[in-house]
Amino acid sequence: MQKKANPRSDRGVQRAVLALVLEAHPESLTIPDLAAEFEAGEAEEAIRDLVGAGLLTCSGLTVNLSPALAYFDGLALP
Repeated sequence: MQKKANPRSDRGVQRAVLALVLEAHPESLTIPDLAAEFEAGEAEEAIRDLVGAGLLTCSGLTVNLSPALAYFDGLALP
């Protein structure tokens, strides 16, 4: 089993992916769109982690905010 080199950078990629999806909302992004912004495999891993955390949904190649995160985003907290 290969150990991750830097878990902090993984969180940074997750934050960046989430920011891109939030910025595009209500439009959808695709996995290839997101992958083009990062090193090979980084976006896919971040998407997988964010889907697992319930922050994103992924259907085929389409990535969207989860309903809960879309609701939270709509609250427009300061």
